[in-house]
Amino acid sequence: MLKTRVITALALMALLLPSLFYLSQAAWAFVVACFIGIAAWEWGALLGKSSLGRVMLGVVTALICAAISQIDPNAIGAGDTNMPYRPWVFWAYGISAIFWCLVMPLWLKYKWSLSGVGGILVGAVVLLPTWLAMVQLRALGPGVLLGIFAVVWVADIAAYFSGKAFGKHKLAPSISPGKTWEGAIGAAIGVVVYGVVMRQFFALELMSLPVWVAALLAITVVSIIGDLYESLLKRKAGIKDSSNILPGHGGVLDRVDSLTSTLPVVALAWLVFSIR
Repeated sequence: MLKTRVITALALMALLLPSLFYLSQAAWAFVVACFIGIAAWEWGALLGKSSLGRVMLGVVTALICAAISQIDPNAIGAGDTNMPYRPWVFWAYGISAIFWCLVMPLWLKYKWSLSGVGGILVGAVVLLPTWLAMVQLRALGPGVLLGIFAVVWVADIAAYFSGKAFGKHKLAPSISPGKTWEGAIGAAIGVVVYGVVMRQFFALELMSLPVWVAALLAITVVSIIGDLYESLLKRKAGIKDSSNILPGHGGVLDRVDSLTSTLPVVALAWLVFSIR
């Protein structure tokens, strides 16, 4: 199992890194659209859709992303000028932030179900802003997006090892029995250490150090919420993984669960601080 996970991870990195650093912005937007389309196909499984329904959901989602790229290329940095400050962009990120920061704590508490048209709309709120953020943040530079990915990866790794070493108090036993408060604290410490080192190394002074640390802690919390949400949906649907498209890792949603909550919130914060 470990060997399979490692091989899959290396294959994913072999695809991700050249695409991230060498594709044009338009081509990157298309690749990410296909990626999000696969995630939407998996979302259909969480909704209990038929095979045809899942394929249609995935195709339509990818086409919506591709259409946005063509309609407003400047908003994603694929046109003649980079103009990310579109009103519709703020709406997309704002709705996403409200969903993850205000609605989701209640959802996790009351364990609401997902189905029908409502489930499709929730999927749009989860997946479309993720595509937009993954494309817009890459326009700032491939290293910027990779650095943001690393925040989530550091949180996951730190949570795993601190949970293994010190985990005694369950974080959400009815949703994800393996997660502990000690793991969450370890994730927060890992992210803060990583973020402070990166701030010093790259001379990132977008905000004061206390605000920077607070932002890192907030990102960690949002990342954990995204992870818990997908765990809840899979438990409700009675499945272990969103799909088996990535051997040893499950599906695309299993790999981007934390990114769906983190990336739009980070993108919104970037826009807000950039126009100040």
